[in-house]
Amino acid sequence: MATKGTNKTAGLTRLKQDLKAGTPASLYIFHGEETYLRDFYLDKLRAACVPAGMESFNVHRLPGKGLDLQALSDAVDALPMMSPRTFIQVDDYDLFKAPESQRTAMAALLADLPDYCTLAFVYDTIPYKADARMKKLAGVLKEKGCEAAFPRQDQHDLTDWIVRRFKALDHDISTGDAQYLIFLCGDLMTGLIGEIAKIGAYARERRVTKGDIDAVAIPVLDAQVFRMTDALTKKDYDKALAVLNDLLLMKQEPIMLLAVLGKHLRQLYSARVALESGQGSRWVQGLWSMRSAYPADKLMDAARRHDMAWCRRAMARCAETDLAMKSVTGADARDRLISLVLELAAGVRP
Repeated sequence: MATKGTNKTAGLTRLKQDLKAGTPASLYIFHGEETYLRDFYLDKLRAACVPAGMESFNVHRLPGKGLDLQALSDAVDALPMMSPRTFIQVDDYDLFKAPESQRTAMAALLADLPDYCTLAFVYDTIPYKADARMKKLAGVLKEKGCEAAFPRQDQHDLTDWIVRRFKALDHDISTGDAQYLIFLCGDLMTGLIGEIAKIGAYARERRVTKGDIDAVAIPVLDAQVFRMTDALTKKDYDKALAVLNDLLLMKQEPIMLLAVLGKHLRQLYSARVALESGQGSRWVQGLWSMRSAYPADKLMDAARRHDMAWCRRAMARCAETDLAMKSVTGADARDRLISLVLELAAGVRP
């Protein structure tokens, strides 16, 4: 039942095989940023262990904080009632940061799990990181456990998933608009699923358009600041200031907005460097480890509107404002951010 090698997908593959065969194993570890998929497979595993209606007798859920090992042991020893198995879920218990005595007791417990019990450690608010130096516990987990990781999805797979979700709502969406939705709302299924439902309910035609997306989707902070920066490069100053005003009305902290703006200006500078050195958007995408070509293409378009001197000066003014802002609070920080955007809108020069 061990996860073989260093292949991060091996554990999920094994989990899928277990579910397909209807043979849940005794020990699983669920972790990763993609909580939508994590919870989807967790529900399937629970259902494979315990028939519907029998959950109150056979499903046990324990908090990891202050975990009582005796309570866990009692749950493990509890025989299933009108069910082939029992299912135990332990949330956010850091296996490798527990005191040594607890780790020793946990290793002994996990090494001798009964055949009728499936135990899943689920990591949501804390990361999971194995520590091979703790040989006894690490050895038991490797031998007995299946580590199912749920990282952010590949852009191609995520785009295909978005297309399928819209089809389930009797809508179509182009690949380009699906990628725009990812840019606007982030690349986690957990956040996208609600936005897809809203857009599907709003759209009047079968084909979902960018206008439908803009009408009801809620952009992530990064996308909103990108819109402001893009408006500045297009000399659409009213739009840039309107976006900034909306963000401030939403009680976004000026220091956080400045940090995202600074990142975008550095990205814009790198796009200008790419243009002058004969590189393309793929170079920018790789430099910033962007998961999609969409923002890199937008940056290249924006970089064509400003010369290198403007990009350098804009970065410098952002850094200077950051330093000044960290020495003040409240309205002063807000006013400094507004002044910076007005200065950029006016066209800063060395």
